[in-house]
Amino acid sequence: MSQPRSKNSFKDYFTLGEVAGYFFRKPDASRKTNFNLRTMHVINKISIVIFLAGVVFIVVRALLR
Repeated sequence: MSQPRSKNSFKDYFTLGEVAGYFFRKPDASRKTNFNLRTMHVINKISIVIFLAGVVFIVVRALLR
């Protein structure tokens, strides 16, 4: 028998732990990096910041109406 699924709380949908971990993690010394990999991570970080800024902007606009 499988275990019953636990119901997610409202707080679970807004946890940003993994996103914050992506921004503030230390480079892994055992992995080789190159320009393409570093560039990909920089572009990902920029796109996440722009997305979050857009969400905040939309929420603020909706609250001020």
